[in-house]
Amino acid sequence: MKRIRVVVVDDSAYNRRAITRMLEELPGVEVVGYATNGEEGIRRVIDLTPDLVTLDLEMPRMDGFTMLRILMANTPVPVIVISSTSGDEKVFKALELGAVDFIAKPTSVISDELLKIQQDLHEKVLSVFKLNMARVQKRSEPEPPAPEIAIAAPPVGEAGAIDIVAIGASTGGPPALQRIFASFKDAPPFAMVISQHMPAGFTTAFAERLNRSTGFEVREAKDGDEVLPGRALIAPGGKNLVFARMADKVVARVVEPGPKDRYIPSVDVMLRSCAELYRQRMLAVVLTGMGNDGALGVREAKKAGAQIVAESEESAVVFGMPREAIATGLVDKVVPMDDMAREIMHRCGFMPRFG
Repeated sequence: MKRIRVVVVDDSAYNRRAITRMLEELPGVEVVGYATNGEEGIRRVIDLTPDLVTLDLEMPRMDGFTMLRILMANTPVPVIVISSTSGDEKVFKALELGAVDFIAKPTSVISDELLKIQQDLHEKVLSVFKLNMARVQKRSEPEPPAPEIAIAAPPVGEAGAIDIVAIGASTGGPPALQRIFASFKDAPPFAMVISQHMPAGFTTAFAERLNRSTGFEVREAKDGDEVLPGRALIAPGGKNLVFARMADKVVARVVEPGPKDRYIPSVDVMLRSCAELYRQRMLAVVLTGMGNDGALGVREAKKAGAQIVAESEESAVVFGMPREAIATGLVDKVVPMDDMAREIMHRCGFMPRFG
């Protein structure tokens, strides 16, 4: 097994020691250097050519954002941001600049609480082996604006083929979802529900960020929220999102994860619940991410008559989740990210106009 050589960048000596200790408990991982600010971090990366960098965002002299911009432009390397929840908006900016993932510090003060991130850190470090670094680098470069989709009203008496689009994502998901939502100029005639693997404390800001870029009404799901055309509900971090029928409407239920739910919010749980209510009027979409979350949900959705789309390897930052979905043999189409919004509209039975 190839060793993963890591540089740890954090201005706190305690955090550097704690992160180093957690990393080196993982077989095959070696911390080859550390830095206390962005300037020093860039020098360490150039000198040591690591396989991975862990990065704090708020540091003296040169912050993590500036370091990210310089790295991605000159010496691309996988970067995992380790940040406190107080900087949630900053985390999404870092992902747009090219960080591959982030881990939430349990507290912004120096504390043994930091050790609670060990399992999450280990899983995300191991995903480096499966990373599409070329795609990460491309994502950090200025991209042409997502083509905006204007939706013509369907003929009188006709409706789209799909009432709900259920999307699951993990590593690389936030920028991918941003691109999909930015394509919708007008509120579409179907609902969207999303389970993006994310810790508690970040999904409110993520929903608000998406809401500013789209014709959808995007919000973090709250228990009892109605599922409506033109509305997108994001599963709250650390919880699962399921659905229930109440009279003539469908509402969201925010529930605690089960003991068998390894990835949270669970894509499998959301897809299964959607399929029970919407059956053939559902489209399931599996985007970039590590692991196999979504594969079981795809089986249940297809059994109920749903359509299934998965992101292609060429555009996925990590091809784990889409690959596992495709391996079921039940995916109707494999689509690169740049074509995903168009494919969603086509599958929903509406003819998109771009402009």
